[in-house]
Amino acid sequence: MIYLLRRRAHFSSAHRLTAVAEGHPCGQLHGHTWEVEIELRVSVLPEEGWVMDFKDVDAALHPLVQQLDHKVLNDIPGLQNPTSEHIAMWFMQALRQALPNLCAVRVRESARSEVEVRLPEPIP
Repeated sequence: MIYLLRRRAHFSSAHRLTAVAEGHPCGQLHGHTWEVEIELRVSVLPEEGWVMDFKDVDAALHPLVQQLDHKVLNDIPGLQNPTSEHIAMWFMQALRQALPNLCAVRVRESARSEVEVRLPEPIP
């Protein structure tokens, strides 16, 4: 049996992509209302009967969201070229210690555009 916990948060911020060709629209400063979704995975439920308490998940996730909310992402260390992929990896790296069962981070910049960073599943 596999148990998955998913938790979402939203933030609004601006960015411009620095590695696109000159004239590309994403090279201009623009903004999004982003959604970040994290996923935790366990194969055996702990004694409490849940993957993790949502308040503990929020305690790890929300300070990171606060760092990005209403900011220019290019000004955040590690996000000099803030593609959705880099934002997802930024969350993954920042959360791995606090959330050891973290297995995926999804970042959505619109209803139609989503990126996922997923750790490889261990071989049984």
